[in-house]
Amino acid sequence: MSLHRLVCRAPGVARKLPSIVLALGLSACSADFDFFALTGAQAQAPSPVVPVASVASVVSARSVQPGLSFVAGSTGGLGNLSGVGSQARFNFPIGIAVDATGNRYVADWQNHVIRKVLPDGSVSTLAGAMSTPGAADGSGAAARFYYPQSIAIDRAGTLYVADTNNQTIRKITPQGVVTTLAGSVGIDGSTDGRGSAARFSYPQGIAVDAAGTLIVSDTYNHTLRTINAQGLVTTLAGSAGNFGYLDGLRSAARFSYPQGLVTDAARNIYVADTGYGLLRKVTPAGVVTTLAGSQANYGLKDGTGAAASFGGLSNLAIDAVGTLYGADQYAQRIRRITPQGVVTTLPVNAPVVGQPQVRMPSGIAVDPSGTLSVTGQFGVHVITGGTSLTTLAGKELEPGLVNGIGSKARFGNLQGVASDPSGNWYVVDTPHHMVRKITPAGVVSELAGNGKPGGVDGTGAAASFNYPRGIAADALGNLFVADTFNSTIRKITPAGVVTTIAGAGSTPGRTDGPARLARFFEPKGIAIDALNNLYVADTGNHTVRKITAAGMVSTLAGSAGRYGSEDGVGAAARFLNPPGIAVDPAGNVYVSQPIYGTVRKITPGGVVTTWAGLALEKGAVDGPGDAARFRSPQGLTADGFGNVYVADVDNNTVRRIAPSGQVTTVAGVPGSIGIRTGALPGSLSQPLALAMSGTSTLAVINESAVLRLVLKK
Repeated sequence: MSLHRLVCRAPGVARKLPSIVLALGLSACSADFDFFALTGAQAQAPSPVVPVASVASVVSARSVQPGLSFVAGSTGGLGNLSGVGSQARFNFPIGIAVDATGNRYVADWQNHVIRKVLPDGSVSTLAGAMSTPGAADGSGAAARFYYPQSIAIDRAGTLYVADTNNQTIRKITPQGVVTTLAGSVGIDGSTDGRGSAARFSYPQGIAVDAAGTLIVSDTYNHTLRTINAQGLVTTLAGSAGNFGYLDGLRSAARFSYPQGLVTDAARNIYVADTGYGLLRKVTPAGVVTTLAGSQANYGLKDGTGAAASFGGLSNLAIDAVGTLYGADQYAQRIRRITPQGVVTTLPVNAPVVGQPQVRMPSGIAVDPSGTLSVTGQFGVHVITGGTSLTTLAGKELEPGLVNGIGSKARFGNLQGVASDPSGNWYVVDTPHHMVRKITPAGVVSELAGNGKPGGVDGTGAAASFNYPRGIAADALGNLFVADTFNSTIRKITPAGVVTTIAGAGSTPGRTDGPARLARFFEPKGIAIDALNNLYVADTGNHTVRKITAAGMVSTLAGSAGRYGSEDGVGAAARFLNPPGIAVDPAGNVYVSQPIYGTVRKITPGGVVTTWAGLALEKGAVDGPGDAARFRSPQGLTADGFGNVYVADVDNNTVRRIAPSGQVTTVAGVPGSIGIRTGALPGSLSQPLALAMSGTSTLAVINESAVLRLVLKK
């Protein structure tokens, strides 16, 4: 049985994650899934150095207005933006309910809010404050939730929320006024009682029956509870602290992590008993039986009763004639279950590139017309007639390995980007072990690698990489790649010929010397200067390495195996898993330190200083040097004027550090998560990597897409 807990961020604070997140290996603690106004002073330079860009690309960059625009790939993923349709963003929405007029209400789990989606796809926040957990009652944005997971609606339009990590059941009026109906904030238990005297243990399902009684899946107690109109909580079935899959009467029955539930017109309850992959039925008298599924089998199998199986049934809906629909999240399908326990799979959600798809379906609801509403990882979707799937709001991730023009192309988890003198961009498609090419017209093709891990030199698809990350280009259009899991540095010619120029894939290490005898340990970043010296963020060694044009490797700064944030000269300085690196026209090297929230500077003589930010003091503050604050600086690039640009991942921004050390935000808004193109500042979602293209254009890796950022003059 899969784990149901994850402890993260603050020591001793347990966060119960829904199985949608556990299945993906994701953590609510980190933005890195390993798997997002230009006003500072500029140095005066009579003849600026233009890095790796042709005159044509510079002229093109100057001819367009400052702003963000889409180049290639697919936008979509987590966020918190309100808006219409695909302009809106969610962050693991789970529970969903539909009112009589077709409005949908969504428990936006990791945003800690309740969202409202109109029939036209317009999304707003009904209650709670984005990314601000808490337990406060109040109206609208004054209220707080803590990982709300399930939502139900009664005939009067009143909403009820299983506020999972608060251990409470909340009530929301149609006007958005939030009160706590039962449970005590932050105190788990299994006590029956009235209102705040009752105790729950991470409740993850809620429904309202025909008489107005609330039914709660008290998930970590392995029980079903009821709440009457007076707020009295009682245990209907199961035994607190005792899990299993026994049928029986009330406390003699056993459940294992029950989640979503619904009730029919006769007040029978149907519950997704996730621990053993079962669909259970509970009568009003508390008699528990198993309607479908088998504790011995998980998977996607249609059939009747125990002959059927589920991959991870999480939530349920029921229509006017008593047919059940289940969000089978691990199987990535929607299941239909008759009252007799006959299970079939709806013919939607096939993994076809370019077609709407619900990734990890989790929440599900049905309206009087039989239309289904389903939540996925990052979107709200509609299924009509049991056969037609459309996306109403938000946008799911659409990773893939597809060549094409612009939005027809698909990438995996992009980790690096570089620009050549002709204005072509090259991206490192890490999970596909490949380097892809994007022409100025947005045509995407494969330059080198074949989609399979390896370390073979060769041309095009005959070559192989092993989770490459960083990439840099020289003035002749040659590319240099930090082939991370091979612990090597690779070269790719414009014709796609791949050679290993430093390190040896079979033996990671820390040795300096001639390139082929030198050793690296999972390098992630690479940059090149005007003299064709390469600089490598040797991530696993906590060092910065230099490879001369003659092929000699040395350690510029840091000491292998020793980590920290100390400034100093050469080996006296310390780094911690540096991922991003850039070099300016004067030969100064810059290194990102996401864990510490800083950007470091290394002079050609190896003198290391903290150039911007202050170690372990994170935030989103612009300002000079150590007065500035970053949250997770990663990808770096530098322009010909000595400005350094930073992908500040967890602030969802691109920052600029002027030669004076002054930090400004040039794109994105801290706290605003999701791609919104157009005029600056726009909006970004955990940008990972950057590359200069001309004097005022940046290539930006964001979500599964590549964006163009034209800077303000």
